[in-house]
Amino acid sequence: MALERTFVMVKPDGVERRLVGEIIGRFERRGLRLVGMRLLQPDRALAERHYATHKGKPFYEPLVDFIISGPVVAMCWEGTQAVSLVRKMMGALKPEEALPGTIRGDFTTEVRTNLVHGSDAVETAQAEIALWLGNDLLP
Repeated sequence: MALERTFVMVKPDGVERRLVGEIIGRFERRGLRLVGMRLLQPDRALAERHYATHKGKPFYEPLVDFIISGPVVAMCWEGTQAVSLVRKMMGALKPEEALPGTIRGDFTTEVRTNLVHGSDAVETAQAEIALWLGNDLLP
């Protein structure tokens, strides 16, 4: 099994609801290793770069507006198959599909305010880690 690094962001709703520690604890208890973390207030330019693949879609502007509405916690996690493991731990995007025991299944009720973002592939993780945390954390 491959050791990977992935990007996770606790979104403004997760920070506001004081769930950062809970989310970090879940990843640590699962055996992932936190290798980088930054608390920041993203500006529009950073948010637009992050969500560039969604530009032109109806949810793009509201998504950018949401992500810049408050502080976020950007993190780099390392572990065996970290990308897929984190995605499973986060749960489905739609609250009605997110299973109990997942982060979204336990704490969300709306698609837009879904607490966390996690990279969907190793290549995406590398780009997101570089964008939010810098190149020093890339493998």
